[in-house]
Amino acid sequence: MASTVAKKVQPYSINVDILKKAYRLMQTAARMAKLYDEEREVCAKYVHSTSRGHEAIQLAVGLQLKPHDYASLYYRDESILLGLGLQPYELMLQLMAKAEDPFTGGRSYYGHPALKRAGFPVIPHQSSATGMQAIPATGMAHGIAYLEATGLLKGDHKPIVLCSLGDGSVTEGEVAEAFQMAVLKSLPVFYLVQDNEWGISATGAEMRAMNAYEYAAGFKGMHRMQVDGSDFNASYKAVEEAIEYVRKHRAPVLLHATCPLLGHHTSGVRKEWYRGDDLTTHAQRDPIPVLEAQLLKAGVSQKEMDTLTAEVEAIVLSDFEKAVAAADADLSDFDSHEFALTPITHEAGVRTPAKAERLTMVDAALHAIDEILKQEPTAIFYGQDVGGRLGGVFREAATLAQKYGDERVFNTPIQEAYIIGSTAGMSAVGVKPIVEIQFADYIWPGLNQLVEELSKSCYLSKGKFPIQALIRVPIGAYGGGGPYHSGSIESTLLTIRGIKVVYPSNAADMKGLMKAAFYDPNPVIMLEHKGLYWSKVAGTTEAKSIEPDEAYVLPLGKATCVLQASKEMITQAQTAVVITYGMGVYWAREAAAEFPGQIEIVDLRTLNPLDWELITDRVKQHGRVLVLTEEPVLNSFAESLAGRISQQCFTNLDAPVSVVGSANLPAVPLNMELEKRMLPNTGKVVAELKKLLEW
Repeated sequence: MASTVAKKVQPYSINVDILKKAYRLMQTAARMAKLYDEEREVCAKYVHSTSRGHEAIQLAVGLQLKPHDYASLYYRDESILLGLGLQPYELMLQLMAKAEDPFTGGRSYYGHPALKRAGFPVIPHQSSATGMQAIPATGMAHGIAYLEATGLLKGDHKPIVLCSLGDGSVTEGEVAEAFQMAVLKSLPVFYLVQDNEWGISATGAEMRAMNAYEYAAGFKGMHRMQVDGSDFNASYKAVEEAIEYVRKHRAPVLLHATCPLLGHHTSGVRKEWYRGDDLTTHAQRDPIPVLEAQLLKAGVSQKEMDTLTAEVEAIVLSDFEKAVAAADADLSDFDSHEFALTPITHEAGVRTPAKAERLTMVDAALHAIDEILKQEPTAIFYGQDVGGRLGGVFREAATLAQKYGDERVFNTPIQEAYIIGSTAGMSAVGVKPIVEIQFADYIWPGLNQLVEELSKSCYLSKGKFPIQALIRVPIGAYGGGGPYHSGSIESTLLTIRGIKVVYPSNAADMKGLMKAAFYDPNPVIMLEHKGLYWSKVAGTTEAKSIEPDEAYVLPLGKATCVLQASKEMITQAQTAVVITYGMGVYWAREAAAEFPGQIEIVDLRTLNPLDWELITDRVKQHGRVLVLTEEPVLNSFAESLAGRISQQCFTNLDAPVSVVGSANLPAVPLNMELEKRMLPNTGKVVAELKKLLEW
């Protein structure tokens, strides 16, 4: 693709009404920034950042995006919001974390929009972790490209996605993942990179070997542009060209705009602390006097500009007074919207149809995804090696690409962050992603996106942007998988609020939970134990089961008793309950054979939400509890659950709650005998149950 440098344009080439509107909004942004400094006692309560110095390029963008477009902004983009039509009063409500903050209801910082409003581009929630917005934004473009390619895009418009970045953030590895997918898939995304030559206190020269324009040359297919971002005329024309290119070619553009930084990095890191003479240098490129000179040349009088400035002054001061007086956030509502409500609340369909055959867990998962893709045209499935050539390293996606095509089932690069983070963008445009991380041990590069983008979106947007994402993760140890293919990660995942974690132990549950997870409007991680996939591990035959019908769904958060103790033994107080999941179900089953009638086994099936009602009911029934996990015990979910049972069910216990898990080691060793020594097994469970029953 060709690259261009946007040419300087003559001041008369843009309609004078647009110039005057830009001037009014530029003065608005500047007056707001000044007012926030003047009213520090009120405004410094919460950290904020303004667009001072960046107004020209930002307004050039805000005035040209269309309501059918999408945008992913960064924390300094207040002038883009003004250009789109947001009012100072609305932005000030967020500045002061007021109840009527239109984006987050007082839950997130100034300049962190979450907008779904008629007549405006859609702006999903995003974090302020610099550069991380590039992946969800590119995911939006990816979703739009899919909808276009399959004829599912509604309306006649050709939406684009704006991804706004500070130049310092482009050094992030996740930005490279986004750029790679944008050019690989030719996605309709406009990357605006605003370069003011500063991070916080570090300069561009300290942080990078090249600017974003130079860096983007390495991504073949990225159309590149540069512009003086302090010049509104030049910026408007460059943005017009960039947007037109993306709309026409459905391919990515990067526009590198140089800007002065005239405000503080944030209110908490003030410019006078370290900038020195640099402030004077940057002030020479202030966008306001540049535009004033152009307006004068266009025939706008100084008197008219003064009138506009006076009007702005009155509006900003009036809006500020109203915002200060506005109601604070509602404390009674502090915990709403952790999750969006799921439509799957009851078990439905037929779990054991007549004449149906038994199948393995891996086939149950395959069939579930197959049926979803068949029924839901907006569903897509992607990840490493799941495409047509292999169909997944466990054959868990076999034949799907051949059935549904490469637009719907496809391989990604080795990019766990993109695989996870792109689901946020996909969900925002109405695509329903199913993705796969090849092994649990590989999920860590995607944790930034999972924690900062997926888990917080529903809560911080007050329910406007829940993220529907089904993330499949093969997990667990068996047969010499070694230290990078055998790990258990559920405890780490369970410290992340705002995601659901599912862990089936048999084929019927796998299929029912997979369907429910897909239709859940929240991020759901499906942990699938590799040792149970084919029931090849001794003692796991029961992981095979009759295949439920296509309508079968099993709601998340419902545990089940897979083995019950005898009433006689319960009456004699000679029983214990094992609370477990995954492979633990089968260690518990084998161990229970040593204690006929004395052991009940609860299979949690879902780890978050947890079926606390069933757990407490069974603890009260038996009085002795063993929590069994494959993870190392120390600081684990199992240990936490044991502690909660001990605290909240103390008067119902006849013995201390026991926990059995793996040895507290950092990795599963490769040697099979060493692996066995580390992991739980039937013998270890028998020994612990014997001690427990002797209390």
